Amino acid sequence: MAAVCDPIDDPELYLRPAEESGMQIRYVVDTHVHISGGRRLAEMTGARYVLHASCGAGYEFFPVRDGDNLDLGNVQVRVLHTPGHTPEHISLLVTDKTRGPEPWFLLSGHTLMVGDLGRTELASSAEQGARSLYETVQKLKSLPDYLEVLPGAYSGSVCGRSLSGKPMSTIGFERRFNKAFQVEDKDEFVRHMTQNIPTPPPEAAKIRATNLGAPGCGSE
Repeated sequence: MAAVCDPIDDPELYLRPAEESGMQIRYVVDTHVHISGGRRLAEMTGARYVLHASCGAGYEFFPVRDGDNLDLGNVQVRVLHTPGHTPEHISLLVTDKTRGPEPWFLLSGHTLMVGDLGRTELASSAEQGARSLYETVQKLKSLPDYLEVLPGAYSGSVCGRSLSGKPMSTIGFERRFNKAFQVEDKDEFVRHMTQNIPTPPPEAAKIRATNLGAPGCGSE
């Protein structure tokens, strides 16, 4: 059994290796409502399309909440609700029981990235999103330093400000060198996150409404 997280548009990138390895795609997960090939891939494979229960999408999906587990046999995936970039954002804490009983890595979406945290104003006010993100950061800081972090974006993305080109890191490295991740005071954190916000993607609100299945909008 397999899961795909935040897939891009081309389903063959996932269908081909799944077929070659004899793996059934059981879950397709989007960490948040964004441009994604997730719904299409789930329909093509019969997988459950996973979003946080609060997302308010106008189509069928498999709702998850903080602390839920997705069972993949030897691999267990625990859902963490990590709002801030968007209110419904989730991250996935992955444990491979053939390697050990502790989590191995975190799929952090657009929350904790290498060098920065995700922008907070695309689905709420910048300040409201930053206050939610502050609480998320406290949750992520409780994770062990050795835990690998695999984000959904890196340098070149408009979802953060100081993103590295390196596609992965660890909780410990980000704790030491990620300036946004280091801020302890809540008000200071909100000030930090609401300064120097990048220009939003064109038609960001329309894209989000489309991907939520708003009436009169197209599909993903």
